[in-house]
Amino acid sequence: MTEYGYFLSTEEFGPADLLDQARMAEQAGFDALWISDHYHPWNGAQGHSPFVWSVLGALAEAVSLPLETAVTCPTVRTHPAVVAQAAATTAVMTGGRFRLGVGTGEALNEHILGGPWPAAHVRLAMLEEAVQVLRALFTGEEVNHVGAHYTVENARLYTVPDEPVPIDISGFGPKATALAARVGDGYITMSPDETLVTQYRKGGGGGKPVSGGLKVAYGPDRDRAARQARELWGNELLPGEMAQILPTPSHFEQATSLVTDEMAADSFTCGDDPDAHVAALHAFPEAGFDRVYVGQIGPDQRGFFDFYRTKVLPRLREED
Repeated sequence: MTEYGYFLSTEEFGPADLLDQARMAEQAGFDALWISDHYHPWNGAQGHSPFVWSVLGALAEAVSLPLETAVTCPTVRTHPAVVAQAAATTAVMTGGRFRLGVGTGEALNEHILGGPWPAAHVRLAMLEEAVQVLRALFTGEEVNHVGAHYTVENARLYTVPDEPVPIDISGFGPKATALAARVGDGYITMSPDETLVTQYRKGGGGGKPVSGGLKVAYGPDRDRAARQARELWGNELLPGEMAQILPTPSHFEQATSLVTDEMAADSFTCGDDPDAHVAALHAFPEAGFDRVYVGQIGPDQRGFFDFYRTKVLPRLREED
């Protein structure tokens, strides 16, 4: 059976709203929660960037659903030894309900300390080494590591869960997918691409979980919903590597000035047609995904959860 989760956006909402959404998601029948990990929002209209590990501590008490970062970059802004401590503590607080989603990150969040933003192949190598450091520290043993990118000396986590934190690796192309298949406990990608899922499974992913996510803009006025999607999440429609290399929210605002309401309407599921929402989510299990996370764009969160509780989630589960 496919699991359907809710995607909490730290770029668009503050801590109190995120906790309210998590509670509504559990009440609506969602199976799990994703939460983004950002230092900056993508643009000023989104307007938030709470520290994800503080929010996760509150979520551990607020809900009983499984939690996962989607995704944390454990390579530049935050050393993997520090991420390991944060993830291990979160796993203990949730009684093992936490998975760590990791990826190579974006300059938007990672360049803030003034260092260079590495090329894509270097970022992948850094991520692979960071995963090695994370796994070593999750054992609770003392770790000494001298690698190409990281040094860890006499480090030991004294608070660790009974089982090591599962690490899911995000990838949007063949090289990152190959890395996920080789060293991950699961795979994350953001479009229902059957080709990437097949590559992951055949490359070593086997029966490990594959997770995907999408944004929707629920609302009774489809045109208004599309406009809101463009204003808040037009960055998702930028081509190529722009999402990885643009350094500030203002740069994303400049780039997304080229995105139109019509483009948003074509790319996001907008409005209140249950058939459209069911089709958008069901495309993921049809492509071989095990878990699908959906996030609502804009302030009408309660309307979204009522809509999904009554008209979308029941149909999705009937079709699985």
